[in-house]
Amino acid sequence: MCVDCGCSITGTNLGGGEHHHHHEHSDSHEHQTAHETLHHNPQLNDKKTISVITKILDKNNHEAAHNRSHFEKHNVLSINLMSSPGSGKTTLLENMADLAEFKFGVIEGDLETSRDADRIKAKGIPAYQIQTGSACHLDAFMVHKGLHDMPLDKIDVCFIENVGNLVCPASYDVGSHLNIVLVSIPEGSDKIEKYPVMFRQADLILITKMDLIEHFDYDLEHEKKEARKIKPNVDILELNIKDKDSILKVIEWIEFKRKMRS
Repeated sequence: MCVDCGCSITGTNLGGGEHHHHHEHSDSHEHQTAHETLHHNPQLNDKKTISVITKILDKNNHEAAHNRSHFEKHNVLSINLMSSPGSGKTTLLENMADLAEFKFGVIEGDLETSRDADRIKAKGIPAYQIQTGSACHLDAFMVHKGLHDMPLDKIDVCFIENVGNLVCPASYDVGSHLNIVLVSIPEGSDKIEKYPVMFRQADLILITKMDLIEHFDYDLEHEKKEARKIKPNVDILELNIKDKDSILKVIEWIEFKRKMRS
């Protein structure tokens, strides 16, 4: 429980591989009901269901604003990283650890294991693992628990590496200032059209694994066109993790956004 605001995390697995299930909490049951309904009953024409979902999202948004105030109090820029599994989120962070001048920490979200957090810690970067169990996204309450474990006075940027999923994370504000969405060449050049809600949330789209483009039938210009059709002012960068210059461009984009907020 947070001593500052009295909020608590329910029905979630939190850091260190420990499982914390509090099924007696009514909000946990409401969240589970809303989540199952969202995924198994897409028509959503029941007034009671809509009311429950609205209540859950309203509570989440309130907590997200609380998270942002935590970050802003410590002059930390918060960035939500979203993508499908295997697009290269953790690998990007590992490489940025060697190149970025700003100091950063990472709140990691996965269904199980602490492998990603372990990889980040091995680079000397503070990281906190959230194991969601069956939840396919992070929410603001989960992130709130993680940010209290971050040395906010010692970092400039906090990355929230969301659960690998191109759908659900787009619906939950976690308290970030910026959203970066990654999409990789092997995924094919139709993901932006198929998942517009996710890319509509993006401040920056990273097209990753550019070193593989010659091996795939990937229409790069088509993807960029579709991205700007959904969000005309979105920034787009091509990323080849083997190319130091392309990583530095991502770092420069973050530095620019950080200076704009300071």
